[in-house]
Amino acid sequence: MSNEVYPQKIIVICGQTATGKSDLAVFLAKKFRGEIVSADSRQVYRGLNLGSGKITKKEMLDVPHYLLDVASPKRRFSAAQYKNLAQAAIKKIRAKNKLPIICGGTAFYIYSLADNFNLPPVKPNFKLRARLEKKSPDQLFAMLKKIDPRRASAIDPKNPRRLIRALEIVMTTGQVIPTLKKAPTNNVLFLGLKKEPAKLAQRIKARLEKRLKQGMLGEVKKLRRQGLSWKKLDDFGLEYRWLARYLQNKLSYPEMVVRLQKDIEHFAKRQLTWFRQDQRIIWIENYSQAAKKVRAFLSKDADR
Repeated sequence: MSNEVYPQKIIVICGQTATGKSDLAVFLAKKFRGEIVSADSRQVYRGLNLGSGKITKKEMLDVPHYLLDVASPKRRFSAAQYKNLAQAAIKKIRAKNKLPIICGGTAFYIYSLADNFNLPPVKPNFKLRARLEKKSPDQLFAMLKKIDPRRASAIDPKNPRRLIRALEIVMTTGQVIPTLKKAPTNNVLFLGLKKEPAKLAQRIKARLEKRLKQGMLGEVKKLRRQGLSWKKLDDFGLEYRWLARYLQNKLSYPEMVVRLQKDIEHFAKRQLTWFRQDQRIIWIENYSQAAKKVRAFLSKDADR
């Protein structure tokens, strides 16, 4: 199927962690001549593989993927940088008459593209940061929730670095990050992949056990040897946070596994809370439903 007759169309595959978004994206890309743009705030970093759930070369099935391994974990990578690189990737995909498929669970990245968020180039305000760094993550989150509830609903409430940056943008510009233009419903198809809560908890547990066996702890040790600080690892959240704390002897291995699993489950709940706000998302449970929706979406206006 050629993409020439619908050059501006985009597929978005979103939803909670561990629902199988990456595999679905590959399936749809193979079926509809697509290429995939990752929308994951940790998969942009080189070396964050098992812990971030990054798709492997084998799993890609020769489908080109963009926005993976584009940044050093030692350096800060902003949403504005992501948006610029992702827009360039989409342009490249369209130049090949392929269908861009945005896939991921980082809502802020997805909507920066699909809804063209205006991401102001706010420079670091070191005086403000110094003041905010004295506050606890809970205090920072409460501040953000008060002045920018939309951003607060899609952020890690235990990540002081991201909380401070979000506050810095709002407090410097005096306004929340605005949407320039909502994505036209005829141009973007939002598919949300969902699982029943009990099933999702089982998948999270099984995936965590698998990644630990595959060497996720060794990955964190390697990142440490490469010069990443404990604070930086903690900032990456979830797997990197809890494995780093275990390596610092702050908790036992069994306790680390339990706490990490619970943290991932809470993260999944936050993701669902955010995505449920978007009435454009069509929630699907399997590949056949997804293919049917995509086929109908691509057929619209095809004869014009």
